[in-house]
Amino acid sequence: MYIPAQLHEELSKRILPRKGDILLAKNGTTGIAAIVDRDCVFDIYVSLALLRFHPGQNIKFMWAAINMPETKAQFDGSLKGIGVPNLHLGEIKKTKIVVPPVELQNKFAVFLEQSDKSKFIGFKSQFIEMFGELGKDQKGWGLTTLGECCEVNPKRPRNIDDELMVSFVPMPAVSEDGKIDCSDIKPYKEVRKGFTYFAENDVLFAKITPCMENGKGAVAKGLSGGIGSGSTEFHVLRPIEGKSNPYWLYIITMFESFRVGARKVMTGTGGQLRVPVGYLNDFPISLPPISLQNSFEEFVHQSDKSKFELKQAIEGVDI
Repeated sequence: MYIPAQLHEELSKRILPRKGDILLAKNGTTGIAAIVDRDCVFDIYVSLALLRFHPGQNIKFMWAAINMPETKAQFDGSLKGIGVPNLHLGEIKKTKIVVPPVELQNKFAVFLEQSDKSKFIGFKSQFIEMFGELGKDQKGWGLTTLGECCEVNPKRPRNIDDELMVSFVPMPAVSEDGKIDCSDIKPYKEVRKGFTYFAENDVLFAKITPCMENGKGAVAKGLSGGIGSGSTEFHVLRPIEGKSNPYWLYIITMFESFRVGARKVMTGTGGQLRVPVGYLNDFPISLPPISLQNSFEEFVHQSDKSKFELKQAIEGVDI
Protein backbone atom coordinates (compact mmCIF):
# COMPACT_ATOMS: atom_id res chain seq x y z
CA MET A 1 0.00 0.00 0.00
CA TYR A 2 1.26 3.48 -0.84
CA ILE A 3 0.26 6.69 0.88
CA PRO A 4 1.52 10.26 0.48
CA ALA A 5 4.12 11.42 2.96
CA GLN A 6 2.46 13.70 5.53
CA LEU A 7 4.31 17.02 5.31
CA HIS A 8 2.43 19.39 7.57
CA GLU A 9 4.21 22.69 8.02
CA GLU A 10 6.25 24.99 5.85
CA LEU A 11 8.70 27.01 7.92
CA SER A 12 7.83 30.59 7.03
CA LYS A 13 8.53 32.09 10.45
CA ARG A 14 10.55 31.46 13.58
CA ILE A 15 9.60 28.15 15.14
CA LEU A 16 10.65 25.86 17.94
CA PRO A 17 11.18 22.35 16.52
CA ARG A 18 9.96 19.70 18.93
CA LYS A 19 11.16 16.21 19.68
CA GLY A 20 9.74 13.82 17.12
CA ASP A 21 9.66 16.31 14.25
CA ILE A 22 11.41 15.56 10.98
CA LEU A 23 13.06 18.44 9.14
CA LEU A 24 13.40 18.13 5.37
CA ALA A 25 15.63 20.37 3.24
CA LYS A 26 13.61 21.75 0.35
CA ASN A 27 16.17 23.99 -1.31
CA GLY A 28 19.93 23.89 -1.63
CA THR A 29 20.83 20.35 -0.51
CA THR A 30 17.34 19.04 -1.26
CA GLY A 31 15.85 15.86 0.13
CA ILE A 32 18.07 15.62 3.21
CA ALA A 33 16.00 14.66 6.27
CA ALA A 34 16.90 14.78 9.95
CA ILE A 35 15.12 13.74 13.14
CA VAL A 36 14.75 16.28 15.95
CA ASP A 37 15.70 14.18 18.98
CA ARG A 38 14.98 16.78 21.67
CA ASP A 39 12.90 19.92 22.21
CA CYS A 40 14.81 22.96 21.03
CA VAL A 41 15.37 25.83 23.43
CA PHE A 42 16.23 28.35 20.72
CA ASP A 43 14.49 29.72 17.65
CA ILE A 44 15.51 28.47 14.23
CA TYR A 45 15.04 30.81 11.28
CA VAL A 46 15.39 28.94 8.03
CA SER A 47 14.04 31.33 5.36
CA LEU A 48 11.83 28.63 3.86
CA ALA A 49 14.83 26.31 3.47
CA LEU A 50 13.19 23.51 5.45
CA LEU A 51 9.90 21.71 5.82
CA ARG A 52 8.79 20.33 9.16
CA PHE A 53 6.37 17.51 9.73
CA HIS A 54 5.40 15.24 12.57
CA PRO A 55 4.78 11.75 11.15
CA GLY A 56 1.87 9.64 12.30
CA GLN A 57 4.03 6.59 11.59
CA ASN A 58 7.07 5.39 13.52
CA ILE A 59 9.51 8.27 13.25
CA LYS A 60 12.61 6.11 12.63
CA PHE A 61 10.79 4.25 9.88
CA MET A 62 9.54 7.46 8.27
CA TRP A 63 13.01 9.02 8.35
CA ALA A 64 14.50 5.93 6.70
CA ALA A 65 11.70 5.85 4.09
CA ILE A 66 12.38 9.48 3.16
CA ASN A 67 16.08 8.74 2.75
CA MET A 68 15.55 5.71 0.50
CA PRO A 69 16.67 6.20 -3.14
CA GLU A 70 13.14 5.61 -4.42
CA THR A 71 11.80 8.54 -2.39
CA LYS A 72 14.66 10.83 -3.32
CA ALA A 73 14.11 9.99 -6.98
CA GLN A 74 10.57 11.35 -6.61
CA PHE A 75 11.96 14.50 -5.01
CA ASP A 76 14.42 14.93 -7.88
CA GLY A 77 11.55 14.68 -10.35
CA SER A 78 9.74 17.60 -8.76
CA LEU A 79 12.63 20.08 -8.49
CA LYS A 80 11.83 23.59 -9.69
CA GLY A 81 13.84 26.74 -10.24
CA ILE A 82 17.03 27.79 -11.96
CA GLY A 83 20.40 27.68 -10.20
CA VAL A 84 19.28 26.58 -6.73
CA PRO A 85 17.02 23.50 -6.85
CA ASN A 86 13.80 23.77 -4.88
CA LEU A 87 11.19 21.28 -3.67
CA HIS A 88 7.68 22.74 -3.71
CA LEU A 89 5.35 21.85 -0.87
CA GLY A 90 2.49 20.84 -3.15
CA GLU A 91 4.67 18.40 -5.07
CA ILE A 92 6.21 16.93 -1.92
CA LYS A 93 2.73 16.17 -0.56
CA LYS A 94 2.24 13.90 -3.57
CA THR A 95 5.34 11.86 -2.73
CA LYS A 96 4.51 8.19 -2.22
CA ILE A 97 6.20 5.83 0.20
CA VAL A 98 5.50 2.24 1.08
CA VAL A 99 4.06 1.87 4.58
CA PRO A 100 4.15 -1.62 6.14
CA PRO A 101 2.11 -2.60 9.22
CA VAL A 102 2.91 -0.79 12.48
CA GLU A 103 4.47 -3.94 13.96
CA LEU A 104 6.99 -4.10 11.13
CA GLN A 105 7.67 -0.38 11.38
CA ASN A 106 8.53 -0.83 15.06
CA LYS A 107 10.79 -3.80 14.34
CA PHE A 108 12.42 -1.76 11.62
CA ALA A 109 13.11 1.10 14.07
CA VAL A 110 14.73 -1.22 16.60
CA PHE A 111 16.78 -2.95 13.93
CA LEU A 112 17.83 0.39 12.44
CA GLU A 113 18.98 1.70 15.80
CA GLN A 114 20.99 -1.46 16.43
CA SER A 115 22.45 -1.27 12.93
CA ASP A 116 23.44 2.38 13.41
CA LYS A 117 25.15 1.54 16.68
CA SER A 118 26.93 -1.37 15.03
CA LYS A 119 28.10 0.89 12.24
CA PHE A 120 29.32 3.96 14.04
CA ILE A 121 30.25 2.56 17.43
CA GLY A 122 31.35 -0.79 16.04
CA PHE A 123 33.53 0.71 13.32
CA LYS A 124 35.17 3.06 15.76
CA SER A 125 35.85 0.42 18.41
CA GLN A 126 37.13 -2.04 15.81
CA PHE A 127 39.40 0.62 14.31
CA ILE A 128 40.85 1.47 17.72
CA GLU A 129 41.31 -2.21 18.57
CA MET A 130 43.18 -2.87 15.32
CA PHE A 131 45.06 0.40 14.83
CA GLY A 132 45.01 2.29 18.14
CA GLU A 133 43.61 5.74 18.88
CA LEU A 134 43.35 8.08 15.92
CA GLY A 135 46.40 10.30 15.60
CA LYS A 136 48.52 8.27 18.05
CA ASP A 137 51.22 5.62 17.59
CA GLN A 138 49.98 3.01 20.07
CA LYS A 139 50.96 0.06 17.86
CA GLY A 140 54.53 1.17 17.19
CA TRP A 141 54.25 1.75 13.45
CA GLY A 142 55.40 5.35 13.76
CA LEU A 143 53.52 8.55 13.01
CA THR A 144 53.25 10.00 9.53
CA THR A 145 50.64 12.23 7.87
CA LEU A 146 47.48 11.41 5.98
CA GLY A 147 48.97 13.12 2.95
CA GLU A 148 51.77 10.53 2.96
CA CYS A 149 49.24 7.67 3.08
CA CYS A 150 47.10 8.73 0.13
CA GLU A 151 46.93 11.19 -2.74
CA VAL A 152 44.74 14.15 -1.81
CA ASN A 153 42.77 15.75 -4.65
CA PRO A 154 44.49 13.81 -7.47
CA LYS A 155 44.96 15.53 -10.80
CA ARG A 156 42.57 14.86 -13.64
CA PRO A 157 44.09 12.64 -16.36
CA ARG A 158 44.28 14.19 -19.81
CA ASN A 159 43.54 10.99 -21.72
CA ILE A 160 39.92 10.36 -20.68
CA ASP A 161 37.71 9.89 -23.73
CA ASP A 162 35.16 12.70 -24.03
CA GLU A 163 32.49 10.17 -25.01
CA LEU A 164 33.06 7.92 -21.99
CA MET A 165 29.89 7.62 -19.92
CA VAL A 166 30.80 8.53 -16.34
CA SER A 167 28.93 8.92 -13.05
CA PHE A 168 27.81 12.41 -12.06
CA VAL A 169 27.69 12.78 -8.27
CA PRO A 170 26.31 16.03 -6.81
CA MET A 171 26.41 16.57 -3.05
CA PRO A 172 22.88 15.14 -2.39
CA ALA A 173 24.01 11.85 -4.00
CA VAL A 174 26.34 11.19 -1.04
CA SER A 175 24.82 10.33 2.33
CA GLU A 176 25.90 10.72 5.94
CA ASP A 177 26.23 6.95 6.32
CA GLY A 178 28.66 6.24 3.52
CA LYS A 179 26.28 5.60 0.63
CA ILE A 180 26.83 7.02 -2.85
CA ASP A 181 24.35 7.17 -5.74
CA CYS A 182 26.22 6.68 -9.03
CA SER A 183 23.15 6.24 -11.21
CA ASP A 184 23.27 9.63 -12.94
CA ILE A 185 25.35 8.88 -16.05
CA LYS A 186 26.64 11.57 -18.39
CA PRO A 187 29.20 11.82 -21.23
CA TYR A 188 32.53 12.88 -19.78
CA LYS A 189 32.65 15.95 -22.03
CA GLU A 190 29.57 17.37 -20.23
CA VAL A 191 31.12 17.17 -16.74
CA ARG A 192 34.80 17.54 -17.55
CA LYS A 193 34.96 21.17 -16.46
CA GLY A 194 33.62 22.84 -13.34
CA PHE A 195 33.37 19.66 -11.25
CA THR A 196 35.56 17.52 -9.01
CA TYR A 197 37.23 14.54 -10.67
CA PHE A 198 37.54 11.19 -8.86
CA ALA A 199 37.77 7.49 -9.69
CA GLU A 200 36.70 4.06 -8.42
CA ASN A 201 37.79 3.43 -4.80
CA ASP A 202 38.57 7.08 -4.11
CA VAL A 203 37.20 8.50 -0.85
CA LEU A 204 34.93 11.56 -0.97
CA PHE A 205 34.98 13.96 1.98
CA ALA A 206 32.50 16.86 2.06
CA LYS A 207 34.52 19.97 2.90
CA ILE A 208 31.73 22.56 3.25
CA THR A 209 29.52 23.30 6.24
CA PRO A 210 27.11 21.80 7.27
CA CYS A 211 27.76 18.73 5.10
CA MET A 212 31.16 18.17 6.70
CA GLU A 213 29.80 18.29 10.26
CA ASN A 214 26.91 16.00 9.28
CA GLY A 215 29.36 13.31 8.13
CA LYS A 216 28.85 13.32 4.37
CA GLY A 217 31.38 11.08 2.69
CA ALA A 218 31.79 7.74 0.99
CA VAL A 219 34.02 5.32 -0.85
CA ALA A 220 33.32 5.76 -4.56
CA LYS A 221 32.11 2.35 -5.74
CA GLY A 222 30.22 1.34 -8.87
CA LEU A 223 31.21 4.35 -10.98
CA SER A 224 30.31 4.17 -14.65
CA GLY A 225 33.52 3.81 -16.62
CA GLY A 226 35.40 3.84 -13.31
CA ILE A 227 35.23 7.64 -13.34
CA GLY A 228 33.19 10.14 -11.33
CA SER A 229 32.62 13.86 -11.61
CA GLY A 230 30.89 15.64 -8.78
CA SER A 231 30.44 18.61 -6.52
CA THR A 232 33.37 20.98 -6.13
CA GLU A 233 32.68 20.79 -2.39
CA PHE A 234 34.36 17.38 -2.12
CA HIS A 235 37.95 16.70 -1.16
CA VAL A 236 39.17 13.43 -2.70
CA LEU A 237 41.48 10.94 -0.97
CA ARG A 238 42.98 8.35 -3.31
CA PRO A 239 44.48 5.25 -1.67
CA ILE A 240 48.00 4.29 -2.70
CA GLU A 241 48.20 0.70 -3.93
CA GLY A 242 49.93 -1.53 -1.42
CA LYS A 243 49.98 1.25 1.16
CA SER A 244 46.44 2.32 2.03
CA ASN A 245 42.93 0.90 1.83
CA PRO A 246 39.95 3.11 0.87
CA TYR A 247 37.77 1.91 3.77
CA TRP A 248 40.57 2.54 6.26
CA LEU A 249 40.84 6.08 4.87
CA TYR A 250 37.07 6.60 4.89
CA ILE A 251 36.63 5.61 8.54
CA ILE A 252 39.43 7.97 9.54
CA THR A 253 37.43 10.84 8.03
CA MET A 254 34.30 9.67 9.87
CA PHE A 255 35.79 9.91 13.35
CA GLU A 256 34.20 12.70 15.36
CA SER A 257 37.64 13.88 16.48
CA PHE A 258 38.70 14.19 12.83
CA ARG A 259 35.68 16.32 11.96
CA VAL A 260 35.88 18.42 15.14
CA GLY A 261 39.47 19.23 14.23
CA ALA A 262 38.40 20.03 10.68
CA ARG A 263 35.69 22.38 11.98
CA LYS A 264 38.27 24.38 13.94
CA VAL A 265 40.35 25.19 10.86
CA MET A 266 37.54 25.90 8.39
CA THR A 267 37.91 29.13 6.45
CA GLY A 268 35.37 31.38 4.79
CA THR A 269 32.32 33.31 5.94
CA GLY A 270 28.75 32.49 6.94
CA GLY A 271 27.46 29.25 5.47
CA GLN A 272 30.41 28.98 3.08
CA LEU A 273 33.01 27.63 5.52
CA ARG A 274 35.30 25.00 4.02
CA VAL A 275 38.00 22.62 5.27
CA PRO A 276 41.37 23.55 3.71
CA VAL A 277 43.23 20.76 1.94
CA GLY A 278 46.18 21.29 4.27
CA TYR A 279 44.20 19.83 7.17
CA LEU A 280 43.94 16.49 5.36
CA ASN A 281 47.52 16.54 4.14
CA ASP A 282 48.96 17.29 7.59
CA PHE A 283 46.67 15.18 9.78
CA PRO A 284 48.88 12.86 11.93
CA ILE A 285 48.23 9.15 11.50
CA SER A 286 49.93 5.84 12.22
CA LEU A 287 50.12 3.74 9.05
CA PRO A 288 49.31 0.04 9.68
CA PRO A 289 50.27 -2.85 7.35
CA ILE A 290 48.04 -3.02 4.27
CA SER A 291 47.03 -6.59 5.15
CA LEU A 292 45.54 -5.33 8.42
CA GLN A 293 43.76 -2.52 6.62
CA ASN A 294 42.26 -5.04 4.20
CA SER A 295 40.99 -7.10 7.13
CA PHE A 296 39.29 -3.99 8.45
CA GLU A 297 37.53 -3.53 5.09
CA GLU A 298 36.07 -7.03 5.45
CA PHE A 299 34.66 -6.03 8.84
CA VAL A 300 33.06 -2.93 7.30
CA HIS A 301 31.37 -4.95 4.55
CA GLN A 302 30.04 -7.48 7.04
CA SER A 303 28.51 -4.74 9.18
CA ASP A 304 26.81 -3.13 6.19
CA LYS A 305 24.92 -6.31 5.29
CA SER A 306 22.33 -5.83 8.03
CA LYS A 307 20.90 -2.62 6.56
CA PHE A 308 20.73 -4.12 3.07
CA GLU A 309 18.88 -7.18 4.34
CA LEU A 310 16.47 -4.96 6.28
CA LYS A 311 15.71 -2.84 3.22
CA GLN A 312 15.04 -5.99 1.21
CA ALA A 313 12.63 -7.19 3.89
CA ILE A 314 10.71 -3.88 3.85
CA GLU A 315 10.47 -3.87 0.06
CA GLY A 316 9.24 -7.46 0.09
CA VAL A 317 6.32 -6.83 2.42
CA ASP A 318 2.98 -7.86 0.90
CA ILE A 319 0.43 -5.35 2.20
